Amino acid sequence: MEKALIDLHLIKNIHTIEGKIKLDISLEIPEYGFITLFGKSGVGKTTILRMISGLTDPDSGYIKVGNENWFDSSNNVNIKTQARNIGFVFQDYALFPNMTVEEHLYYAQTQRDVNHVNELLDIFNLEGLKKRKPDTLSGGQKQRVAVARALARKPQILLLDEPLSALDGETRQILQQEIITAHKSFLATTILVSHDIDEISRLTDKVYVIDNGKIIDSGKPEIVFDNKGIGKGLSVNGKIISIRENELTININEGQNHTLRNEDSIRILPY
Repeated sequence: MEKALIDLHLIKNIHTIEGKIKLDISLEIPEYGFITLFGKSGVGKTTILRMISGLTDPDSGYIKVGNENWFDSSNNVNIKTQARNIGFVFQDYALFPNMTVEEHLYYAQTQRDVNHVNELLDIFNLEGLKKRKPDTLSGGQKQRVAVARALARKPQILLLDEPLSALDGETRQILQQEIITAHKSFLATTILVSHDIDEISRLTDKVYVIDNGKIIDSGKPEIVFDNKGIGKGLSVNGKIISIRENELTININEGQNHTLRNEDSIRILPY
């Protein structure tokens, strides 16, 4: 059985476009795990990340990380955000305009670690950009800096709030692979908020589906989404060779083409 790093039960009344709902969430997240919170907008996914980070206080409940209590309403425990060993990546980058790429990474560290910064610059393909400031970077490059900065302090927990949602498909896939590499290299227990089913399937070990303030389903992404009738049919990895009326030809393995016609059901995962 996997060792749980995070054990939490959080209750929070939140206001949504559909009115007031009571968020009542219990989670046990394994050490070094990579999980996703999934659900429609406004169900409280970002609020859960903010409560774990200490940016938002729960109404009641507890957050235990390893042997530490980060929050416990019954014992009046609520340690500050700065004392929680987390990295948080927001949708909007939140970069400092006057800092270079490498200055962002050093600024995030509690102790200067040149080797760790160099490793991050390499994983996220930022070595050639390290002396540049945010206003000279593309959206994908800015998000690379944001993720690298979150990892620069060697966090125990990495929180990702839809970090790739504003990126184009090709950039998104490249950054997904870089996040996978970083996760395997640094072993931060990671919680992702995402609406992208292919992204969730590619990145994470387990998905929790949230609706009306509760977790209504959980498990491996391919099982959870198939149970919901999402993405049923043939799932393949491949390159599109040609698209014609009523026909899609893809290369699944080198030298092996497969043609699908309009009666076939297919979901193409990132190559």
